[in-house]
Amino acid sequence: MERFSSLTPVFIAIICVLIGIILKSSKKGKSETKNKSESHPWVDDDLRDSTDLHVEEEDADGNWQGLDENIAHVSFSVERYSEDEMIKRSKEFYELLNKRRSVRFISNEPVPREVINNVIKAAGTSPSGAHTEPWTFAVVQDPEVKHRIREIIEEEEEINYKKRMGDRWVNDLKRLRTNWIKVYLDTAPYLILIFKQVYRMLPNGQKKTHYYNEISVSIACGLLLAALQNVGLVTVTSTPLNCGPRLRVLLQRPANEKLLLLLPVGYPSKDATVPDLTRKPLDDIMVVM
Repeated sequence: MERFSSLTPVFIAIICVLIGIILKSSKKGKSETKNKSESHPWVDDDLRDSTDLHVEEEDADGNWQGLDENIAHVSFSVERYSEDEMIKRSKEFYELLNKRRSVRFISNEPVPREVINNVIKAAGTSPSGAHTEPWTFAVVQDPEVKHRIREIIEEEEEINYKKRMGDRWVNDLKRLRTNWIKVYLDTAPYLILIFKQVYRMLPNGQKKTHYYNEISVSIACGLLLAALQNVGLVTVTSTPLNCGPRLRVLLQRPANEKLLLLLPVGYPSKDATVPDLTRKPLDDIMVVM
């Protein structure tokens, strides 16, 4: 018993050391997880798909608060083309869109406001989950507001390039000659900021889910890009990482709207250049079964 008693302090010391090592390892693991999370800008809340179905936030009786459930259905038909005309039109449309490029050199030459109105109306024809139409297109033309947007984005983008994005991502972008300096945010006559509405408020103060809001708004953005190409305007798709909340406040948008995309819109500058890139052939992007 005396021998065991004399060894007891040793055992206690060993146990304390082991506990200390375990706690230190656990703390280190949490720190690494946190740093790893902070190093990946794609966890930006404004860019995260937020289609969550919170039943408790819906109406208690489950009634649809959007379209009238008894909405009339009307007959529908489309103009039919001959096969030759269909092939001709499809080829012409492809050739038009195949000329589309991401352009970072945008002229300050004025663009008719009606054109912007029309391309956004075209984007607004996009399909959406349960016809919620969960998009807001914020058109900025005021030079002071555009410059403030540039300041916010360049401040965050410099951090993105130097800290958040990582060497691999930054190196992949070098061939495109991009950096955190965004002159086009000042020169483009219009900036279109596309917000996804993750929900809407009902008259009774409850939230109504916007189903598949990110997918719906992304489809609308695709139509907008096609509409811009159709009228001879250029843009570059920009996802301002970690800028969403500040831009939302700047533009006085409500909390249910999250920034998805920013498009500077205008004519290409006379000295505009683009990377000499090629697109994948049809066999690489289509599978027929």
